Amino acid sequence: MKSSEEGVELREITLDTLRPILVLEVAENQRGFVAPNAWSIAEAYFSPEAWFRGVYAGDEAVGFVMLSVDTNKSEYAVWRFMIGGEHQGQGYGQRAMELVIEHVRTLPNATELLLSYVPGEGEPRPFYERLGFAETGELDGRERIMKRVLRSPA
Repeated sequence: MKSSEEGVELREITLDTLRPILVLEVAENQRGFVAPNAWSIAEAYFSPEAWFRGVYAGDEAVGFVMLSVDTNKSEYAVWRFMIGGEHQGQGYGQRAMELVIEHVRTLPNATELLLSYVPGEGEPRPFYERLGFAETGELDGRERIMKRVLRSPA
């Protein structure tokens, strides 16, 4: 088993690295919480605000992340985030999300990072809370919105 800190990176997805990302799936009880990676990547290619990366532990693809990045409005949100079911519980998700937060902090006027989740048995809310996200009380359809403050507005 690999160390959770060892070599976790967010890497650009290329034609050569696409397949390992496409075959990743969350655990069976989580399938209703996030779209398949193929769907997300297809959406990304038609969404100018999409920023997406494969999550790697060493040379192995273990997850996927996609952000909505609108630098004109300084609005940043985690659009999709998943760690493959067989790779969960090893710290990869936490380290990947820490890298996402570090990345967003480098973007213009980034004061907060938003995300949403589908409530239900096995929901990711406790994971996000451990990373400093808090419920806003807002809904997007059936999804609950969470926010992490990155820094005070200037």
